[in-house]
Amino acid sequence: MSAAEPASDVRVSVCLAAHDGAQFVDEQVRSILDQLGPSDELVVVDDASTDATVSVVESFDDPRIALHCNDVNVGSVRTFERALGLARGAYLLLADQDDVWVPGRLEAMVAALQTGGVVATSVAVLGDPPGRPRWPLRAGDSRRYAANVAAVLVGVRWYFGCAMGLRRDLLPVVLPFPAWLTESHDLWIGLVGNVRHEMRHLETPSVQRRLHGANQTPLRWRSLPTILRARVMLVRCLVEALRRSVRA
Repeated sequence: MSAAEPASDVRVSVCLAAHDGAQFVDEQVRSILDQLGPSDELVVVDDASTDATVSVVESFDDPRIALHCNDVNVGSVRTFERALGLARGAYLLLADQDDVWVPGRLEAMVAALQTGGVVATSVAVLGDPPGRPRWPLRAGDSRRYAANVAAVLVGVRWYFGCAMGLRRDLLPVVLPFPAWLTESHDLWIGLVGNVRHEMRHLETPSVQRRLHGANQTPLRWRSLPTILRARVMLVRCLVEALRRSVRA
């Protein structure tokens, strides 16, 4: 099977990267399994957890869960990369270990992927009033590709991996992640979607994000040198996305 070809019996693959997430992963996995059909799968890659994360996932004993474990800790970016590479579905949705999916998320994102190769939704916060996004996206901005790219580069476009998905035919462009990509795999995927004119935004939040001290995405402003390094990395990602799109 080539990277662009799904396994014939798998429709949706949910790709979840886990690391020391035993406290919250049970609720997240339940919210995902509630939306999976019999021909869908949940690909969990555990990044060498030191707590009971693996045991919690194994306790579900659900044949739709495919659990893989890294021998050593490689970080969230490479763990998501591995999960996407292991996924067999026609539609690939990303998931963090500590959030909760909103009912109807899976089908809404699959519907959007009928007309675009990458989908991103607004994001709400667990505990906030239902349907009120903390990080909103506007559907009308979906096809404003150049503006979206510019917004990514300056840091004001809210593409969170926990609220993103892609169609399998874009996987050969997205993977492998660039070697220098040490964070923001979600922005890399968003850049690919916009460069290829395949981006779709959904305004309704698809996930309730849990805020806590161990979130991978920083909750506070970072130092200026760190911000500048991140911007340079994203410019390199844009160049690479353009190069791969031309090659594809």
